[in-house]
Amino acid sequence: MSNVFHRSCHGSLPVAVGGEGVYLIDSTGKRYLDGSGGAAVSCLGHGHPAVIEAIQKQVGSLAFAHTGFFTNEPAEELATFLADRSPGTLNHVYFISGGSEAAEASLKLARQYMLEIGQPKRCRFIARRQSYHGNTVGALSVGGNMARRVPYAEMLIDVAHVSPCYPYRDQGPGESDADYVARLAAELDAEIERLGPETVLAFVAEPVVGATAGAVAPVLGYFKAIREVCDRHGVLLILDEVMCGMGRTGTLFACEQDDVIPDILYTAKGLGAGYQPIGAMFASEKIYGAIRDGSGFFQHGHTYMAHAAACAGALAVQKVIEGDGLIENVRRQGDTLDAALHERFGNHQHVGDIRGRGLFRAIELVADRASKATFDPSARLATRIRARAMDEGLVCYPGSGTIDGRNGDHVLIAPPFIIRETEVAELVDKLGRAVDGALADAAA
Repeated sequence: MSNVFHRSCHGSLPVAVGGEGVYLIDSTGKRYLDGSGGAAVSCLGHGHPAVIEAIQKQVGSLAFAHTGFFTNEPAEELATFLADRSPGTLNHVYFISGGSEAAEASLKLARQYMLEIGQPKRCRFIARRQSYHGNTVGALSVGGNMARRVPYAEMLIDVAHVSPCYPYRDQGPGESDADYVARLAAELDAEIERLGPETVLAFVAEPVVGATAGAVAPVLGYFKAIREVCDRHGVLLILDEVMCGMGRTGTLFACEQDDVIPDILYTAKGLGAGYQPIGAMFASEKIYGAIRDGSGFFQHGHTYMAHAAACAGALAVQKVIEGDGLIENVRRQGDTLDAALHERFGNHQHVGDIRGRGLFRAIELVADRASKATFDPSARLATRIRARAMDEGLVCYPGSGTIDGRNGDHVLIAPPFIIRETEVAELVDKLGRAVDGALADAAA
């Protein structure tokens, strides 16, 4: 019996003992193609010698010094590296230990900004249904993942949620992209007016929705329209790039592809590629300047923020990604993966949509393609696909509740940036067998 409090109290997990490139290896020697980077984390794959060396070297000189007393060289260098490459004036970087912490810091920074500029009534957030922003109370409150929210509903802060930009499900027949964007922008505008513009603090969204709905990218012009609505009402725009950022969708920052710059942006996962726990919040000059010229102190903090070894690891990861041209490989192999998914599943009777950007892709499963009807949740399709994939030697990221937290199933694919064409073919072949096997199991 394990003394580890695992995510599930039932069943047993294989023991991971090693990793090599795009593969993980368990204690029996079985190899698994890491087709989702865990949870879109392992963007550089496993066992990269340059990253391991950087972490070992840093631990050998300084592992930790509390940021209430010291800064450290890796944090300073990593912040400069990222600020030099960030869009707009997002050049003030706050390092924490993961995505949920980054979300929480962003929400609190947005609130303190409003206090600093003399608008204390602004305390309301607006976010989107079928989103996910983390598991801490504040992050879970702005998130729209109903399955994760329900057990804690009475504890959560009151956040308004509007429609996601989810064209496969929500764009009307014959509705143009421009009309769809206008409708969603009008919905946000109406919600701000309903709450009272003087009370609304920020709008929070993922540029490309991650695990909750499965790599849902916005239609052209959506975020520019959202930015305009926010600006008109003095509402901040906060973008969550925990999953979709740091090169995952084909640019270092996912929002670059939508030609929009937020006031606050946060990221994690691909920042450190899983070699050390790390996340980051980026504040624009406007936000940082208000704190600097006001109280001069951000009323927030964590013990392990700007951890020296974590920052050293993340810096090494980002230098390898840039030096080896891996974001170019994301775009190239992303196209290869998209083509392979369409070839394997494009005419599949139970795959309704194939979507995403770069190496951030998903298939949405349906009981009927014409009506887009979903499988009954009791079929536990996502769970069956996960199990079948593991049997095949594939790690992927199936999800359920795609549409409303209960109905709908999808599979998210987010392999390491180092993946090659032959490994893309292996991934899709194994995924095809897993999906077909799970569908057969569910029908039995």
